[in-house]
Amino acid sequence: MKILLVSQMYPGPRDPDLGAFVQGIERALVERGHELERVVTAGRGGGKRRHLRLAREVRRAAKRFEPDVVYSHFLVPTGLSAALFGGAPLVATAHGRDVRNIGAYPGIAAATRFVARRAASLIAVSDYLRRELEAKVPEARGKTEVIDCGVDLSLFEPPPASHTGQGRNGPVFVCVGSLIERKNVVRLADAFARLGTGRLVFVGDGPLRGELEGRANVEITGLVPHEEVARYIAESTVLCQPSLIEPFGQALLEGMASGRSVVATRVGGPPEFVPSEAGVLVDPLDTTALIEAMRRAAELPTPNPAAREAAAAHDVRSQAEKIESILARAARGPRA
Repeated sequence: MKILLVSQMYPGPRDPDLGAFVQGIERALVERGHELERVVTAGRGGGKRRHLRLAREVRRAAKRFEPDVVYSHFLVPTGLSAALFGGAPLVATAHGRDVRNIGAYPGIAAATRFVARRAASLIAVSDYLRRELEAKVPEARGKTEVIDCGVDLSLFEPPPASHTGQGRNGPVFVCVGSLIERKNVVRLADAFARLGTGRLVFVGDGPLRGELEGRANVEITGLVPHEEVARYIAESTVLCQPSLIEPFGQALLEGMASGRSVVATRVGGPPEFVPSEAGVLVDPLDTTALIEAMRRAAELPTPNPAAREAAAAHDVRSQAEKIESILARAARGPRA
């Protein structure tokens, strides 16, 4: 198939972490023999102008490339641009913020309903997100399937069994993601301080960096390429993602694929794929429970074969095959 991939998130020189899951699916689809044209926004910032530029580029690419199907990541604004200018049948993936924005900003609900009507199929990265989307957008009911973006099992893999993930001062806890309020990073750092052992590494950057810097045994790496994220996870004991809400939890899946036990929020998608043998689910607002979860997760095996086994069910190549089936079905259907 000729697939026009449209996304408002994609890794770039200044933001190497942004939308790496989109790039992973793209590569897997190319490996399966499909021809892809990419229209993406690589980097944060730019405001509304970057979305207008993306819409213009979608129109030009659709005319030049003549795709069999348009595959959009995020419903609005990206999916709206794809629906208006892509020309070919549309499949759009919802990732979380696009669903949370419905009703929060003027016009988003109407735009999302238009995308849902226009799309041949919709994809949600978790059943939690599917339920939220269908509750807010009736047009999404009956046409939304659940497929996450998967994990590259060859990039995120357990290190040698001799590597226990223990540092000189005890377990190494790693948190991967933006340093923002939703990721609950300050509460995680507070819990770590009360735990009183080991080291905590934040792999990422963001506006809350100043509240994390200068703490004992806490390290902040800043933004790093996706391949380097794998190294930090491999050197850890536990991957922590106690977000206030997590529509899916990509970093958790990467940690589990690396044979690392996890501490995961129980709010959102993580309960769908984190079994008790692989980690501990926690109320993200309960600091005392978070301390205990970190302690319990550090006591699980390292490497953790149960975590790797659970992640293997989400291999990016098998997820791409599922997405391929949906794209092919859309391409065979009637044109809008």
